[in-house]
Order: sequence, then structure tokens, then C-alpha cells
Amino acid sequence: MTEPEGVDLRLLTEWMDSQGLGAGPLQDVTVLTGGTQNILLKFGRSGREYVMRRPPPRLRANSNETMRREARTLAALKGTDVPHPELIAACPEEIMQGAAFYLMEPVDGFNPAMGLPEPHLSDAAIRNRMGFALCDGALALGRVDIEGLEGLGKADGWLERQAPRWRAQFESYGELAGWTGPDGVPGVQKVGDWLEAHRPPGFKPGLIHGDYHLANVMYRPDSGELAAIVDWELAAIGDPLLDLGWMMAMWPDADHPGETDGTPVKPWDGFPTIDEIVAHYGRHSDRDLTHARWYGVLGCYKLGIILEGTHARACAGLAPRATGDRLHAITLRLFQRALRWVG
Repeated sequence: MTEPEGVDLRLLTEWMDSQGLGAGPLQDVTVLTGGTQNILLKFGRSGREYVMRRPPPRLRANSNETMRREARTLAALKGTDVPHPELIAACPEEIMQGAAFYLMEPVDGFNPAMGLPEPHLSDAAIRNRMGFALCDGALALGRVDIEGLEGLGKADGWLERQAPRWRAQFESYGELAGWTGPDGVPGVQKVGDWLEAHRPPGFKPGLIHGDYHLANVMYRPDSGELAAIVDWELAAIGDPLLDLGWMMAMWPDADHPGETDGTPVKPWDGFPTIDEIVAHYGRHSDRDLTHARWYGVLGCYKLGIILEGTHARACAGLAPRATGDRLHAITLRLFQRALRWVG
């Protein structure tokens, strides 16, 4: 058996022994793909299937803490109505070639960004349900009891921190030689100022996924319902309406096709509109949606600045230029949408 990069199978087997997780050799070891930089390894042992998740081989400064946060979040979701991979066990110690890791149950489902299977491909009604099911997942996440999860972030001052925090992040890219600079992202100053001037007066704290969109969920193979929300590395305590805003930022709009990086799922006909998604959220939540557009603008602002960071690093020779240019184009589209919304 070829040893997967970043994984010591002997050490994994010994750790599982110490946790009472099966016996004997690991079987059918397979590296899973799907766009994540983290390592996902599927295997069986003693008749049970597992998926191991650990950070990429080249650890970033916060990789291990992020992995521990993910495991803690999945543990908190146990018994809730949030569709998620069930956590089996976590190893917070950095024993896997310098990395923390955890084991979770495999998910029987598919990622729509990788292509639609049948019957989803041919049934517009199922695709319609897929859109509302994504919204229902955000609604369920917003209802999670956050007691005991205070370590995932501070609710106090969350609204006040958003625009200044991401403005500072954007300005920090100026330290990277070769970056095209702030003028290369039209509207960043105007959008940031608008967010400050139109900030909601308050919010009800809850758990946020932080990167909530169609590429970070899996659907059931037999219906339009969610099988699981995945990739919890940005989970935090804050205002759950940000997950709605994230959907608003990334959702295709037939009236403004230039604001998205193409349709993330094809065919797109049948999926609800942005306005229908927001209305659905409002009908099924007790949260105040008076400022829904603010969260959509914040989603555009935050995501655009995050993506521009890769472009800035690419300009400095620290990331692939083609990737940086592609993400920069998405940033421009996001700010185009934000500028339309702020007027």
C-alpha cells in the first residue's frame, strides 16, 4: 500500500487501537478529492468506514488550531438538526507528522459543484428544492445552542469589528511586492464606508459556518435534501445572518450575469432566485431581516478581500499566477454586486 502524503498509516492504526476503534489493518485506503487543500482519507476497519481529515502537508500558522476548531464544532452539532458529518474521534495532539486530525463518518451524497447526477440533472423541481434546502441548512445552523462554544469567537462587538477588520486585511496586502494595489479593486473604499454607515443596531449571536455555499455542501443522491454541510474551518460565533449574506453574495442572478464567476451548478434553471432565498429564510426564522442587504454586502466585501489576498500573493510570486488572476476576477465581480446593492 502506497503511503498517502501527510499520513503515517502505522501511527494512525496505533492511535485507533488506543481509542478502541476497531482492530487489524486499515482496508481500502483511498485519498478523497474535491477541491479542499486539507487531506481527506477514506478507509475501513473492522467492518466500519472512516474518513480522516488533517491539514495540508505544508502547515500554515493556524492549521492545527483550525483542525481542532472543526472537530469541536462537529462535536457540538451532534444531536442537532444540522446536516453534518458525524464526528467519531479527534486527536488534538499534533502527532500526525506535526498535525492534529480527526475521524468522521463518511457521507452518502454528492457535491453539486462537481456535477449533478440523475435525477437532479433532469428534474428542475429537485433543483428548486436544492436551493431551499441549502437555505434550510443555514436556518438550522442558526438555531444551534452555542453554550460551551465561546472559544470559537466573541459575540460582543462582532458587528462593529467586521468592516474595520477586513479593511485592515485588505490594506495589509500592500506589504506584498508587485501587488496591483487598492486601485485594482474598484469600490472597496465605498463599500467599506457603506458597511460602517449602515451597520445593524444589534443581532442575536449564533454559530456561523463562515463559507456557506453550494460547493461546501453535499446532497442526498435520491432527493434535493442536504446530506451534510462540510468544510467547517471558518466556523465561528457571530451573526448567523452572515451565512445568508454569503449565499446572497455568491448566488447567480439572471438579471446580472456579470456578477458571478459563471454558474456553479449546471443546469441552473429551477433553482430559486436570491430574493426567494431571502424570503424563505425570513418565513422560517425569528431573526430580523430588515438589514438583509447589509449582510449580502458584507459577504461580498469579506469574500472579495479574502480572494484578493491570493491575488496579492501571486503578484509577489508566492502563489500560482493563474490562480491569483482567476480569484482577482471573482473579487471584481463581487464588488460589482456590492456596489449595485449600496447604490
